[in-house]
Amino acid sequence: MIMKELSILYPVFVPFATAIVCLIAWRNPRFQGWLTIAGMGTMLFFAFSLFQEASTGEIIVLQSGGWIAPYGITLAADIFSSVMVMLTAFIGFIVAFYSVPYIDPGRKSFGFWPLYNFLIFGVSGAFIAGDIFNLYVWFEIMLISSFVLLVLGGKKSQLEGAVKYVTLNFLSSAIFLAGIGILYSLTGTLNFADVALRVQQVEEKGLVTLASMFFLVSFGIKAAIFPLFFWLPASYHTPPVAVAAVFAGLLTKVGVYSLIRAFTLIFILDINYTHSVIMFISAFTMTVGVIGAAVQYDFRRVLSFHSVSQIGYMVMGLAIFTPLAIAGALFYMIHHSIVKTSLFLVSGVVRHLRGSFKLKYIGGIYRDFPWLAFLFLIPALSLAGLPPFSGFWAKFILVKAGIEADLIWLVLISLAVGLLTLFSMTKIWNEVFWTNEPEKHNDPESFSGSPGPLWMMILPVAIMVAATVLMGIFIAPFFEVVMNAAEQLMNRDLYIQTILNMR
Repeated sequence: MIMKELSILYPVFVPFATAIVCLIAWRNPRFQGWLTIAGMGTMLFFAFSLFQEASTGEIIVLQSGGWIAPYGITLAADIFSSVMVMLTAFIGFIVAFYSVPYIDPGRKSFGFWPLYNFLIFGVSGAFIAGDIFNLYVWFEIMLISSFVLLVLGGKKSQLEGAVKYVTLNFLSSAIFLAGIGILYSLTGTLNFADVALRVQQVEEKGLVTLASMFFLVSFGIKAAIFPLFFWLPASYHTPPVAVAAVFAGLLTKVGVYSLIRAFTLIFILDINYTHSVIMFISAFTMTVGVIGAAVQYDFRRVLSFHSVSQIGYMVMGLAIFTPLAIAGALFYMIHHSIVKTSLFLVSGVVRHLRGSFKLKYIGGIYRDFPWLAFLFLIPALSLAGLPPFSGFWAKFILVKAGIEADLIWLVLISLAVGLLTLFSMTKIWNEVFWTNEPEKHNDPESFSGSPGPLWMMILPVAIMVAATVLMGIFIAPFFEVVMNAAEQLMNRDLYIQTILNMR
């Protein structure tokens, strides 16, 4: 039993220990890189073991220091948490492998690898946090690590993007703390399960709704929902592609995870108001994000705006608030993490081959590198929602849930956004892969050089592309997992009783 409880710690401890060893080996970046790959592989093994235990339907709980809930620090892993930890380890491994040849020696010598491991440490910790204040602590670990990764290199564009990024995220932290204060004054506790139990006994329900809005804004900034998304497209195009890829694949998902956890467990007393607000936010997020992507002509900026748009689909599932809709949101999170990471990595390969991210300065990739065009086309079509890829099933589940809930207007918006997404992907295809390469260009951000073996950049992309194909072809087992996770989330009594040991 003790070993089962400790299994929660292993996927979190591994990146932390790897980061410490990387700090000790500060003068040997090459060793740090291969150690990080080994560490991410080990984390993936432990994360998969945790998922296997949680997939039985049992919520695995560790009460730190032997203190019973709600007095101690609680770590908990249900199906949802374990899937997200496993996804974190998978993306962490893929991007680490890609980073070995891609990240320049200067950044590596100034602490890229320890920071990378600390970031993965913070992300995985957030997914198993069992109380609200410790979720805040994990957020701050993520924020510090991501901020330094964002500015590492010291370019003007990076510093400008980092200022916007950190300003809004500090604002998010302040609002988060205010929400914690209100919730604690109402319930006298911060343990997720205990708060969910006691919030039902609060007489002033309006104050609970007020607290929910603080958390909606705070988590919404982290998730980049409308109208709190401006930091994302202003910053994700500035760091190296490997950094942007892990940001797009994981960081916003922590915000979405927190929204789903809070608004399925705690803030369900006035769903006619709270979830209606979330519904309109999801519609605006989808629409504004895809319109922003349609007018961009920088590879990374297009992908950044699409990250905003796709967050709208995940929030749409939470807004509909049925088991099928929640399952759709979870499936969409997994699909988007894999697809968006692979697309960012493809943009890095394109820059390596053509020296630019600007669409009008590239061209001719299909003629010279047809295999790279193939590796772009599959995740691009998946992002747009075309069969038989994972994006089709993600949208299909959400559309079906929306129709069953008689939310035809929201379904129509989601379908229209899918068409606009296809338009943006077609624009990239035409400019980057299909048209002829311009004879010369004067891109001030142009790059020339060989960061390392090309196969070490291609192999991670190929693995990610294979993953989205497999998710589309073998939909049944993936759908079973997310459906079980959704039903477990909707069964809040199970979570409360397990954490508080009431059974």
